[in-house]
Amino acid sequence: MIEFKRPDGQTVKGYLAEPVDKSNAPGVVVIQEWWGLDDEVRAVADRLAGAGYRALVPDLYRGKLAIEANEAEHLMGDLNFGDAAGQDIRGAVQYLKATGSAKVAVTGFCMGGALTILAACNVPELDGSIVWYGNPPLEYVDAKAITKPMLAHWALHDEFFPISGVDQLEEKLKQAGVHYDFHRYDTKHAFANPKSDARGLPPLKFSAEAAQLAWERTLNFLNKYINN
Repeated sequence: MIEFKRPDGQTVKGYLAEPVDKSNAPGVVVIQEWWGLDDEVRAVADRLAGAGYRALVPDLYRGKLAIEANEAEHLMGDLNFGDAAGQDIRGAVQYLKATGSAKVAVTGFCMGGALTILAACNVPELDGSIVWYGNPPLEYVDAKAITKPMLAHWALHDEFFPISGVDQLEEKLKQAGVHYDFHRYDTKHAFANPKSDARGLPPLKFSAEAAQLAWERTLNFLNKYINN
């Protein structure tokens, strides 16, 4: 765990995973699901570090974790999304750039996916974004402010973020001339989280095949836009 400063000067903690050769390594800010900074999101950061990236997970819930869905819903409901995107996430991007990463992407899952889209609109320092099955209300998306490439992974049978909303988001990005690449997978919400099946929530389903394909596309995107 490390500490970094937000643009407003407040201090935030975060989990930082470093690659073996961290000199000038590109960075990725990883945004948690609604459960908090748990083992699964740490594993994502570790995986990115293994691929050669400095991965920082800001602790948006300030140390709180949820086990049950009602706890997660409560914590997410208390989160100020605008503050999280414009301060916590922006501060994390700035920290990685100030400590050696020339380029930094933002990626996030579920709630973190929605925050990734908001960050793409509100964090001018980021160099790309990768969204995993989560999007904010359309009226909060300032598509014209998104100037860097975006990759997104969506579940066709998502009960939390219906694919019809994804289609509307895509149309908005298209009209604004955003450089984006959307992929839709024939699976359910949280398909990339190996612990999804253990949550006891039928709307969640891990799909090893979809997750592998999404990760391949993610690493290709990072290699093209961030690792150069």
